[in-house]
Amino acid sequence: MTNDQLPVNRHPTLRIMPMPCDTNSAGDIFGGWMMSQVDIAGSVAALRRARGRIVTVAVNAFQFRKPVFVNDVVSFYAEVVRVGRTSITVDVVVYAERIRHNDGWAAECVKVTEATITYVAIDDQRRPREVPPETD
Repeated sequence: MTNDQLPVNRHPTLRIMPMPCDTNSAGDIFGGWMMSQVDIAGSVAALRRARGRIVTVAVNAFQFRKPVFVNDVVSFYAEVVRVGRTSITVDVVVYAERIRHNDGWAAECVKVTEATITYVAIDDQRRPREVPPETD
């Protein structure tokens, strides 16, 4: 079994525990649920960088590496990797901490999903606007 590590010296953008209502017919967490959470995590990073409203315009890449289960603690790490004139591209990496109580307390950490998403900064009329310069 893989035992990945959560990123060191980074805080997750989003952390959540999926519930039984988030499962598909096979009992695993539904892929659409995961896609939604990834978009939320990515949008937090994009919103901060854009310093204002953004919209999702493209899912450039999305890989489901391992299934996610009910009661896993799922951590989403989002990082801005590219800034264009109006666009912001964000990489999101997702880890699941599988907490099991069978023979005592055990935890395994696995990378479950990776995605790259592009957002566009918009103004109050929902038109693209320039992303402001980065500040220190």
